[in-house]
Amino acid sequence: MRVLIVVDMQNDFIDGALGTMEAAAIVDNVREKIDRYLENGDTVIYTRDTHTEAYLQTQEGRNLPVVHCVKGTPGWEISEKVYVEGCTVVDKPSFGSPALPEVVKACAARQSGRGAQSGNTDGGTPDSIELVGLCTDICVISNAMILKAAFPEIPMTVDASCCAGVTPESHENALNAMRMCQIQIITC
Repeated sequence: MRVLIVVDMQNDFIDGALGTMEAAAIVDNVREKIDRYLENGDTVIYTRDTHTEAYLQTQEGRNLPVVHCVKGTPGWEISEKVYVEGCTVVDKPSFGSPALPEVVKACAARQSGRGAQSGNTDGGTPDSIELVGLCTDICVISNAMILKAAFPEIPMTVDASCCAGVTPESHENALNAMRMCQIQIITC
């Protein structure tokens, strides 16, 4: 079973408080990737950056004083252009989700219950993990490193054409850092 992690494809990061042209430009690519995974019977998991009204009093808020992704606001919602009902959503209070590996294991275990079609003989381990989303240089790389530490032997991929960073330069820097950590970078 393959797992696609769709990182923080939320309104505030696409065209809201922290939106960029680069982020808006990947939306169609991300949706196509999600559709391919679901058509193949694979698993799609979304992460959602989640803050409270007290965001500016947090360490992150003091370093990035732009209120965004406050739970329950339109900016916090995953873009309707990429969201598929029924997929798992992981709310995370910071860049990376320490809970994400356990969610991946649980989804893999559920998927393995589908029998021989999944091809997975280890009920809690996916065959591969791919990440897409926003921002390459903050949340994508953070979650990729957490997952790589939890699943060091599972092939892991990041699709550069389905990611955008804060700047094009920081996007490339993050891709290079992930390459150094044996995460395959592709462009589809």
